[in-house]
Amino acid sequence: MKIGEAARRVGLEPSAIRFYESAAVVPAPGRTASGYRDYQEGDVETLRFVHRLRSLGLPLDDVRGILNLSLSGQAPCMPVREAIAREAAAIDDRIADLLRLRNEFARLQEEAADMTDNWPASCVCHVLDDKEQVNE
Repeated sequence: MKIGEAARRVGLEPSAIRFYESAAVVPAPGRTASGYRDYQEGDVETLRFVHRLRSLGLPLDDVRGILNLSLSGQAPCMPVREAIAREAAAIDDRIADLLRLRNEFARLQEEAADMTDNWPASCVCHVLDDKEQVNE
């Protein structure tokens, strides 16, 4: 099947498939006599697998390594576990950062509710003065 059909079946754009091929994430498919990419069912399954890993947010290097192990007949379980643990920890860090930021906005919102709005027009709203650092 041509790249457009493979892309539709996987839920990707043809340009994404070309990118994955050029970045050596997936092996290049066979070619027809006229030079078109010719995808087989196995290629579509590989592209689905890559799409799933990328939809989870795994970096291309991880996807490439996991897929290479899998295609070579090796179980990629350890790299998958390591990638999952690393990405989960990164998400925890982002959540903690967002909670700190949300707390700072709540503090500013509370402070702003107690302020009057009769400042000179040339003055920036004092609620945004750097009284406390956001990242403390």
